[in-house]
Amino acid sequence: MSMIKKILELPRKPVLIMIRLYQKTFSPDHGFVKILFPYGFCKFTPSCSEYGYQVIAKHGLIRGVPIGIWRVLRCNPFSKGGEDPIPNSKLEETRYK
Repeated sequence: MSMIKKILELPRKPVLIMIRLYQKTFSPDHGFVKILFPYGFCKFTPSCSEYGYQVIAKHGLIRGVPIGIWRVLRCNPFSKGGEDPIPNSKLEETRYK
């Protein structure tokens, strides 16, 4: 891996650590409160925090954060939920459900 690529990937590490910390502590799907929700709380698969983690790890902060925010905004009482894969290309990112 080139030195430039390592430097560009550095800013995403603290954000990914903060997401994992949230998942291990407060998340109703991943943390210690999972005891209260044995069948899960999130209506999407993967959960919003896992989706955010994966999309930031794959696309970086600049492209990943808006995609993750859009996912959280879609998680509301009027949405169907279901399987929501991480987009692979720019074309898939513009596809709104």
